[in-house]
Amino acid sequence: MMSHLPLDLTKVDREDIDKQILRAAIIAELDAISFYEQLAAMATDENVQALLLDVAREEKTHVGEFQALLLRLDEEQAEELENGAEEVEELLGE
Repeated sequence: MMSHLPLDLTKVDREDIDKQILRAAIIAELDAISFYEQLAAMATDENVQALLLDVAREEKTHVGEFQALLLRLDEEQAEELENGAEEVEELLGE
């Protein structure tokens, strides 16, 4: 689990700081999703399992929020995300 930033923000160029903060937030949310889903898979009480899966879904919303803002701030990221989606479509023949 991520309990500290995966990068030293003091070494990030000032113009990139907000983008890197958003990326770190996305990493944290993805880590939380994985953690809650793993706990849910191990839970023996269905209420505990349901709660953990509900919280994991909320974290997925957070990923979307952070990503939406990141894509507004980083045009290259937005373009490459689209390129990646196109590559998957080609690979899957869609």
